[in-house]
Amino acid sequence: MEKEFHKNSYYLQDENSIGRVQIADDVVAVIAGLAATEVKGVAAIGGNLTADLLSKVSSSKLSKGVKVIIRDKSVKIRLAIMMEYGYNIPATCSKVQDKVKAAVENMAGLKVTDVDIRIVNVDIQKEKGDK
Repeated sequence: MEKEFHKNSYYLQDENSIGRVQIADDVVAVIAGLAATEVKGVAAIGGNLTADLLSKVSSSKLSKGVKVIIRDKSVKIRLAIMMEYGYNIPATCSKVQDKVKAAVENMAGLKVTDVDIRIVNVDIQKEKGDK
């Protein structure tokens, strides 16, 4: 059977007796975005939404600020995040990297080779003591 190519869609499992499994890169981006917002100190992905609002918006907003590059069942993830004021940036980013890597590997079955983070803003409206 000839394989169809779907732009921005990747085979997780080759065809077997039942069928094949594909995953869109936007799905991986949403997983990464959700995982990142679960880390304390991350105010937003892409710098335009608060973490509290992310659960109430469409999945297309969750992938904004996240870029994924998938090749041969491995993935590189690039995140643009807004930090909350008062949090240690290196420590928070390390937690984000660990959380994103674990979430994508567990849910999508892809090996995460890189989680690159770019801090695009700091949310100064909330201070660490206000939580």
